[in-house]
Amino acid sequence: MTRFGKLPVLVLLLALAALAAALFGALHNQLSYTVGPSYFEALKLPQFGIDPGTSPRFGAAQVGILASWWMGPLVALPAFLYGFLTVPRTESYLAAGIGAIGLVLVLATLAALLGLVGGIVADTTGILDPYVAIPEGLVRSDFLRAGFMHDASYAAGALGLLVSFWPMRRAKMIDHARHGAGRPA
Repeated sequence: MTRFGKLPVLVLLLALAALAAALFGALHNQLSYTVGPSYFEALKLPQFGIDPGTSPRFGAAQVGILASWWMGPLVALPAFLYGFLTVPRTESYLAAGIGAIGLVLVLATLAALLGLVGGIVADTTGILDPYVAIPEGLVRSDFLRAGFMHDASYAAGALGLLVSFWPMRRAKMIDHARHGAGRPA
């Protein structure tokens, strides 16, 4: 199939990446709201202009969607373009793209959990107290726990930019091995 035949798949994959990132953000913020409600109530809900009459949990989900939907396409675009140009079969390209999205979601989830552990350690030990300014109106432990979770998730998203190439490279190698490098797929 020609590269133009893969164009709808590229668009679909970018839309799926945005949707996956938005859902991740909404779910992530349910956990981070649980461990750090004042982080949202005093900082994030006002920052994102969430109506004060909104349920805090629903507001946290809205913040998660607004703060993360764009990360999916941003992180995925380089790998998806690489796959668009190098993976011969459309079916393999689609499968690799879905695999890349899943891989980044797993990475971000693990990072968020590690961030939570880091926030708990920073909270209980006070090791970072001289270096961290807690914004007014926030509970220290809420800020450290939810803040570490968020920072770790964004860092994992950045790392996901590199990791997402792996499924595309693998699909390219498998397609070339099965169908020959010089023959059309």
